[in-house]
Amino acid sequence: MEDLLYNSSNVKRVVSVGNIEIGGNKKVIISGSCTFGSYEEIKSIVTELKKCGIEIIRGGAFKSRTNPNSFQGLRDEGMKILKRIKKEFSIKIIVEIMTIDHLKKYADDIDIIQIGSRNMYNYDLLEKVGRLDKPVLLKRGLSATYKEWLMSAEYILKGGNNNIILCERGIRTSSQEEIRNVLDIQAIPYIKNNFRFPIIIDPSHASGKAYMVESMSKAALIAGADGLIIESHIKPESSLCDAEQTINISTLKNIVDFNERMINNKN
Repeated sequence: MEDLLYNSSNVKRVVSVGNIEIGGNKKVIISGSCTFGSYEEIKSIVTELKKCGIEIIRGGAFKSRTNPNSFQGLRDEGMKILKRIKKEFSIKIIVEIMTIDHLKKYADDIDIIQIGSRNMYNYDLLEKVGRLDKPVLLKRGLSATYKEWLMSAEYILKGGNNNIILCERGIRTSSQEEIRNVLDIQAIPYIKNNFRFPIIIDPSHASGKAYMVESMSKAALIAGADGLIIESHIKPESSLCDAEQTINISTLKNIVDFNERMINNKN
């Protein structure tokens, strides 16, 4: 791996998303629904997220689903809604982009481009993302080694884009029948000790169970994660996607409060 990846000089890269810094002193919490079915639905969610102090929302306009018959997101209509929400609430948006066509069409409208776990190996897409001056959240593949994950980051780096945020989202293990994935908590100190880029944790996809998200979030923050990306909804049971792993706003508020206490104690 090239020197650009390594943290040989103990200088950490901070990725700026407008006036928000990921990798700085304050740990950033990103949240929102996995996907949404209407403007009214996501507006009601974002209204509550803003009250919790959330400044970046996740919005699944395009959803890559294992089952081709499952809801795939509102797609182009979803992007229109997200652009409207972004303007009305003065909030940042992170959106998963799955194709080069999506990238060409919507890159300017998105604050953070998310590369999902399935696309971690989509090197053509990574190369195109590398040519942009735009923050990129790179999720670890379902069974990817650290080296494979970092090699994908290097594809982005080679294009000149240094605004990379790594995201650990759980890996497949022998526990697959009981939980969705297993959160690799040791990825946090490994990445932070050896590499330049911030790392955030997705506790929702890591376990697939809503009751685990709060404890996994706290563990990740204590372990030194630079932030979290969490699926939340005002009515988790009515989520169009991943309802079982989606937390309610009250639980999200507990995580936000815990994060604030950690920040205050350090100060």
